[in-house]
Amino acid sequence: MPRFQAVLFDFFGTLTRPVRRGAGHRTTAELLGCPPDTFVEVLDRSYYERASGRFGSAEATLRWVCEQAGVHPPEEALRAAVAARHRAVRADTRLRDDAVPTLRALRGRGVRTGVISDCTHELPVFLPELAIALLLDVRVFSIQVGRCKPDSALYLAACARLDLCPQDCLYVGDGGSQELTGAQRAGMSAARLAAPDLVDHLVFNPDAGWAGRMLGTLGEVIDLVEEVTAPVGAPW
Repeated sequence: MPRFQAVLFDFFGTLTRPVRRGAGHRTTAELLGCPPDTFVEVLDRSYYERASGRFGSAEATLRWVCEQAGVHPPEEALRAAVAARHRAVRADTRLRDDAVPTLRALRGRGVRTGVISDCTHELPVFLPELAIALLLDVRVFSIQVGRCKPDSALYLAACARLDLCPQDCLYVGDGGSQELTGAQRAGMSAARLAAPDLVDHLVFNPDAGWAGRMLGTLGEVIDLVEEVTAPVGAPW
């Protein structure tokens, strides 16, 4: 019997390749009449506020960003920028080659799967279009919960939707937002995806001192769920 009944994954940088802001973000800034460097600076420093839905809708959030940058675009420009930002975030999102095979293999072993992601308004809209969508039993988004990792509310929300205890779940992530220690505090086991390409990944508040389980690829998670008992000395 698998060691875990569910595996819950981070999205950006874990199920996807590393995230880097592409040209679409410059287009969004230009539509708003905002200097691109200023636009990115405001995005970076306000990430957790935006990802927890503090400023309301996608349009209201971009309006707030513009105010911080000292620009005041007309409503039609804001609407165009919301659509442009959606396209930009979607363009930055590329699934890992082993994401679909790993999820299929887990489900084939009777292990349920899900995503817990810090994100702004775009991901909940376009995730249903991705190849992984039908392979996920639960999706928990910070923008909908109103909290960001490492808050236990996100992890416990996933457990509640799966009708499982945290101890039955393994969490896998690249370590952004101190998500691994957050999962452990919520009662889950956790493992860090340490793929070589993550060196250039856009990440905030990483689990820098993580000393627990490490995975080189997503596929290695299959071995973990098949462990009937924890190996001697395993830092679960």
